[in-house]
Formats: sequence, C-alpha cells, structure tokens
Amino acid sequence: MIAYPNHTKCRLAEGKLAIGIGVRQARTIDIAAIGKTCGFDWLFINMEHGSLDLDTASAIACAALPLGITPLVRVPGKEHHHASRMLDNGAQGIVVPHVETVEEARTAVSNCRYPPQGSRSVAGAQPLFAFRGVPQSQSVSEVNEQTLVVLMLESPKGIENADAIAAAPGVDVLLIGTGDLSMEMGIPGQLTHPRIEEAYQKVIAACRAHGVHPGMGGIHEVALIEKYVRMGMRFVLGGNDLRFLMSAAQERARSLHGMLEA
Repeated sequence: MIAYPNHTKCRLAEGKLAIGIGVRQARTIDIAAIGKTCGFDWLFINMEHGSLDLDTASAIACAALPLGITPLVRVPGKEHHHASRMLDNGAQGIVVPHVETVEEARTAVSNCRYPPQGSRSVAGAQPLFAFRGVPQSQSVSEVNEQTLVVLMLESPKGIENADAIAAAPGVDVLLIGTGDLSMEMGIPGQLTHPRIEEAYQKVIAACRAHGVHPGMGGIHEVALIEKYVRMGMRFVLGGNDLRFLMSAAQERARSLHGMLEA
C-alpha cells in the first residue's frame, strides 16, 4: 500500500480548494515544513524558471511526502524524462508548461502514467512507498491513482483547445498561466482585462464538462483570486517564496525606517 496519499488530489475530489506555494528561491528541504505550517496544500517546485536541479527538487519533494503537503514539480519541458525522473524521485504530480493541443496533452499523460494509462517505465522502489518492495501488479495502479497530472494553458491556442484538452483521459487539472497568457494575448500584465476573464470562463466550463479541476496561477491580488474561486477555480497557486519574502521584508523595512520619521 502506498505510504503517502496525495493530499491535494483528495481535496480536489472532495470539491475543496487546494492552494499551493511556489518554490523558486528556496534551496533546502525546510520549505516543505514551512509551506505546511503556513497552511498550503501543495508545493509548486519550479524547474522551468528557477535554477533548482534534480537533486535539490527531489530532496524537497521527499521531505514533503510525510508532512502531507503534496510535492508537484513544474518541469522545464515536455520530454518524457522531465516527468519520469521527478516522479521516480518523490514528486506526486507533474505540471507540464505550455500545453496547446490535445496531442500534447496525451503525450504529457503518457509520460506521467504507467501502462495501460501511459508509457512511463518502472523504476523499482520509490519514495511514495517509503522504498518498500511492492509487487508491480499493485504498485503501478496505486501510483497511477495518486499521481496528479497538471497541464498549463498559457496561450490563446491552449485556451481555444481547452475542451479537447480537458477531455483527454488522465488529465487532472488545467492550470491557467495568467501572466504568460496575457503576454501571448498582447495585453501584458492586464490581468483584469475582459479577454482574461473570458479565458477563465472557457477553461472552467471545459473542466466542468469533463470532470477535470480548473486551476489558476500568476494572479496575486486577493480580490481577483477570490473572484475566480467563486467562479469555480479550485486549484490555486497563491504565490511563491520569493514574493512572500520580499513583500514581508519590504513592509518591515518601511515600518522600521518610519519610526523616527513619524
């Protein structure tokens, strides 16, 4: 039996909100416990934009497992080894960036799931089983069940194909990358633009039609996040470690400098 159930997948199945913290700057396993203590449900370990290597990402993921905060890794590309190496070494899910077509969606699922659902190869003892020996007849089905496949839609083409992508078997979450989407739309940073809201509506509708969970990232204004949560978003990237550190540190510095200026 699997040692560490996927906490985030359970919350989503129950219709609850699952909130994540981005790991971009942290380089130690402490970030897993910090994220859990702060109340987050999942880690967004960023190997696309961050400088994390596989060993560091794996160490953070393995540290997260017994804490009950789900380690998800945004991989740098769509090659099968980007997904399989992290899944073999602690990740409970993969975030695939820049998905635009149903063909890309099917490939992503295949890279993340064992046969018959995909083509992922078997690596032997895994962190998910606390390295216990488990018969393949049991382990492959359990791992497939616990693995979260998250596809990022970050372009108008991806949004246009949201319904077909959501219909691909094995997809769990469609995550809108709002920052890149606004860039691709030619409205960089205009996150309240009507075209962004239309994209959210389209993705939420596609997810509802196919039993997939809608997700969002790249928005930091709480009121705007709440608007989309009330529309149906359930998988929410709440920010990243660097932004949280800078925000709190800047606020404290302003307060301290102002003590003799008041």
